[in-house]
Amino acid sequence: MKKATLALAVLSALVLTACQKQETTDKTATTETSTATEVIAAEMDAKESVYNTEKENHSYALGASMGLFAQNRLAQQKDLGIEYDEAALMAGFKDGLADTAKYTVIELQEFSGAADAVLKAKQEEKAINASVINISEGLAYLTENAEKEGVTTTASGLQYEVITQGDGESPASPKTTVKVHYKGTLLDGTEFDSSYSRGEPATFPLDRVIVGWTEGVQLMQVGSKYRFTIPSEMAYGERATGKITPNSTLIFEVELLEVIEPEAATN
Repeated sequence: MKKATLALAVLSALVLTACQKQETTDKTATTETSTATEVIAAEMDAKESVYNTEKENHSYALGASMGLFAQNRLAQQKDLGIEYDEAALMAGFKDGLADTAKYTVIELQEFSGAADAVLKAKQEEKAINASVINISEGLAYLTENAEKEGVTTTASGLQYEVITQGDGESPASPKTTVKVHYKGTLLDGTEFDSSYSRGEPATFPLDRVIVGWTEGVQLMQVGSKYRFTIPSEMAYGERATGKITPNSTLIFEVELLEVIEPEAATN
């Protein structure tokens, strides 16, 4: 019973971590996904030459899952400056397999809970620090960018620059559906989203996106390509998503391909 309870606790932690990781991953995190896929593919190639039975495959999967869980957790801790003891980690793993843990399941759960609390506190501290830095850097960038030739600042604070001016139709209202190609980057040039990278334009009603997009795309005509610099309060604000940290000022290059009337978009 003790072994079964401990195994259940471990598997629950694996599932919880996987869910938490999924919640913080946006559709733009292709690099991490590709890397993980490549690693899994390489491991499967190696496995095919070593493991042949169902028992071996299932056992290997359990061990690999535990290893990946630990690897992901330790990477998070390293990023936040939280140290760990490798010898104690390996001893705990071996003792768990042998059902000779030095602590009870309840004690292990308490230690794990305390570790989770430290990790969460460090993550919140990092987010607050990033938010303060983002606000400062965003204001500085917007001030400097506003002085550049060709950049227009609207009454809301949105900044735009015409890269290519089209002569087609403009969206009539925020309810209008549009088809666009776009690329989004942070102030340091880090790309966090791109329809070009996906190889397919995006289609959506303008009232379903961030405020900066809703206002900015309505300024465009089909055939145009604009560069928008969007203050954090017109983007995601204090929310974090993927590579976008709280209060980030964002830069988008947007190409308006088509204006679709609401009636046509719903058919």
